[in-house]
Amino acid sequence: MSALATLKTRLADFDALNAAGAMMDWDMQTYMPPGGAPARAEHSGILARMAHEVFTSDSTQNALSKAAGEVAPGTVEEALVRVVRREMDLRTKIPASFVEKKMKAAAHSQENWVKSRAANDFASFQPSLTEMFDLARQEAEYLGYKHHIYNALLDQYDEGSTKTDVDRLFGGLRTAGVQLIKDITNSGVKVDDSALYGEWDKAHQSAFTENIVKAIGFDFNRGRQDTAAHPFCTNWSVGDVRLTTRYKPFIGSAIFGSLHEAGHGMYEQGSPMEWDRTPLAGGVSLGIHESQSRFWENIIGRSRGFWSKYLPELQALFPKLASVGLDDWYQMINKVEPSLIRVEADEVTYNMHIMVRFELECAILTGELLVKDLPEAWNAKYEEYLGITPDSDANGCMQDIHWAAGLIGYFPTYTMGNCLSYQFWNVLKQDVANTDALIAEGNFEPILTWLQEKIYRQGKRYQPKDLVLSVTGKPMGSEDYIAGIRAKYAELYRL
Repeated sequence: MSALATLKTRLADFDALNAAGAMMDWDMQTYMPPGGAPARAEHSGILARMAHEVFTSDSTQNALSKAAGEVAPGTVEEALVRVVRREMDLRTKIPASFVEKKMKAAAHSQENWVKSRAANDFASFQPSLTEMFDLARQEAEYLGYKHHIYNALLDQYDEGSTKTDVDRLFGGLRTAGVQLIKDITNSGVKVDDSALYGEWDKAHQSAFTENIVKAIGFDFNRGRQDTAAHPFCTNWSVGDVRLTTRYKPFIGSAIFGSLHEAGHGMYEQGSPMEWDRTPLAGGVSLGIHESQSRFWENIIGRSRGFWSKYLPELQALFPKLASVGLDDWYQMINKVEPSLIRVEADEVTYNMHIMVRFELECAILTGELLVKDLPEAWNAKYEEYLGITPDSDANGCMQDIHWAAGLIGYFPTYTMGNCLSYQFWNVLKQDVANTDALIAEGNFEPILTWLQEKIYRQGKRYQPKDLVLSVTGKPMGSEDYIAGIRAKYAELYRL
């Protein structure tokens, strides 16, 4: 057996253990009874340690070293070796005991987050959150970093990205975003979106959301949708991708949550089947992953054309929406108003929510801010950036599951995704004719095909920055995003 074949066998074992862990995590957030939490934390930790040990074993490292001499430049096999070598470099710096400890802590922390958030009890959640940030600091020290501790953590989610990159991105967005919010506020246009709130039958919402995500291209033969406290997408093969959504008094919560997660799901389903269960399959970075979820949620899902097709179907399920015209609906779902909840924020104010999280997690990591003082600091940031103060910690610093799950250094990828969604869209429109008409017809195949060819089928073959440059001809920037939302909302608010 060649060294490359041996390496692939070892990677298959690693993948199976990761798949079992991902399935347990999905179940924990969807169907697991509360009493299962203690055992699930133990199981998750053990599986994470076992996967780490398989990947970093001497036999895997030896196979990787020898396989590097068997692959030809520019081939898929060379890309596989490169991806595995990077992962090996990261994982061999972290002890297996730490991996198990962090996974157990994250499982307990997430369960504590669910209970504490429901009770609006930050004091009960504080010990778990403190532990997760302590573990993040330890992990950064294991990995090593230059200039700032945040770089070690961010690089795991978006290879090659640094805090300096994020600071630069936010620099342009902050100025343009604040000005656009000010212009909209002073426009005199008032949007009454009260029709979007009420009691909505969950079965009808489920049917509608499954219909629209199927229409845009999510394959239910290789996936399903369930509910969770915080919507997410996960998968353990190209052939099994899970979406979740949630149902709230705001009808857009389930609709746009489902479209968002379907964007992630279609990216995962789009990897070449022959790469399934190897490190080449799946999204290359969370910034590019987020570009796809925001693309389908906002550029497609909040377009006038999309709702010229699907508003009548929604009204048939919910007759009390029958009197809402298309123009009014389009204005309502694109209403700009500072709000408390990130996942339901409009396109214009959304990045302000990310800036708050980015600045606060940096401050906690460096010790400038103590976890116990997070609620006060959070509320001050919301007042500074959005002009509003959270009415509770549940709607404030406890609203996201990410920190509870140990995803520290993750949040900037949302803003990267916002910017890249428009950057990709502008190139797509040059290659695909009559996109507005296609959307209004409900014919998303040409759009999805372009994304599959340019992005999804590339998996992790190329590094994130190389993929962006290849598809758009320039590095990631905020210019396309700023121009895109400026044009859209200038029309909506008659600026």
